[in-house]
Amino acid sequence: MRAARVRSAAGERVSAEELAARYRSVRRATERIAEGLSAEDCAAQSMPEASPIRWHLAHTSWFFETFVLARALPGSKPFDPAYGYLFNSYYNSVGERVPRPERGRITRPGLEEIRAYRRHVDARIAEVLAQARTAAPAELELGLQHEQQHQELMLTDLKNLLWSSPLRPAYRPFAGADGRNGGPCAFLPYAGGLHWVGHSGEGFAYDNEGPRHRAFTAPFELASRPVTNGEYLEFVETGGYRDPMLWLSDGWDWVVAERIEVPLYWEKGERGRRVFTLAGERELDLAEPVVHVSFYEADAFARWAGARLPREEEWELAAHELPVEGQLAESEVFHPLPVRAADPARPAAMFGTVWEWTMSPYVAYPGYRAGPGALGEYNGKFMCNRMVLRGGSCASPASHLRASYRNFFLPTARWQFSGIRLARDGSGGNGDAMKGP
Repeated sequence: MRAARVRSAAGERVSAEELAARYRSVRRATERIAEGLSAEDCAAQSMPEASPIRWHLAHTSWFFETFVLARALPGSKPFDPAYGYLFNSYYNSVGERVPRPERGRITRPGLEEIRAYRRHVDARIAEVLAQARTAAPAELELGLQHEQQHQELMLTDLKNLLWSSPLRPAYRPFAGADGRNGGPCAFLPYAGGLHWVGHSGEGFAYDNEGPRHRAFTAPFELASRPVTNGEYLEFVETGGYRDPMLWLSDGWDWVVAERIEVPLYWEKGERGRRVFTLAGERELDLAEPVVHVSFYEADAFARWAGARLPREEEWELAAHELPVEGQLAESEVFHPLPVRAADPARPAAMFGTVWEWTMSPYVAYPGYRAGPGALGEYNGKFMCNRMVLRGGSCASPASHLRASYRNFFLPTARWQFSGIRLARDGSGGNGDAMKGP
């Protein structure tokens, strides 16, 4: 019998079997993150910005039930009507919800009940795809991309939780850098002019990646790799956190109020600088990219280094012809390793390793309109007071990334795998940047 075909979110026709296989793969990856964790590990919430692991497991299933099954199977009843209140995140048009800082107080349903909920949703999605219903694939692909976002959030939230524990337990062991060195950093030149920015229309993209439009860039230079721990340590030890002239006003107020002195997860012990990773605490490797810094810290470091952060259109111009490859979630090494440039004429690690702060505020592209209904709340309503990050991290799935992808967080956010790549105006020479350890 000829395989039924449906339309994906990108508009091309794919078989229901192909879509079902992708669905199973993404859902298994989420379960893989939770493997080996106790029910207690999955229930705790370490800070208001994070969520318990079991909440992520339930919320991603609620998303499919609410935005896929309810549309593909009109009249279908929810697994449990209370789950809409417990596991809605921020969709005001769908209904009331538990406030984010209070998700750790949701002690029921238990972890096994949530896993039963996931199995139930999986079975219903399989029914939809087996019947080749065409009302759901666009929402289904959005649900898969949404779940991949939560896979990274699960890892960053878990890292903060384990670090907050008095025992500082490890999540999983993984290999380190084996003493490799990232080498020197150079600034690579790019010509100015009008360039196309935004998603080109091929493959999946979020609505905030368009409309595609032209943007002007002056000539600029972009660092060949991210900033390392060794380079950032020099900023720390020369008083970077004590010099108000390096900081934006709000950033300086934040540093003083929160008594910030080093990146998140750095500590100073009897044996020198230490850093907490998902594999446990270890000595700070000076060749690794610095990670878990806020926008304010990234901006202050750039000023100290005599450079700046890239604008997001500059970053996209440098990345748009590069393949999505590097240290990504599939390696299951959830800590950035030293970057080696394979081609001295191209920037290394533009995808994966660390999310890279840009100096661009998260705002709408020209002509942007949020979509109708609850899914229109996905991106558009956050276009205020946030800064754009680009590129992905060591916890980002490869199939989730592309050059036009726009991540965004508050300028104080540090618990994500966020790092720094420097830029400067295009008048300097090539190859005269800071030298790595």
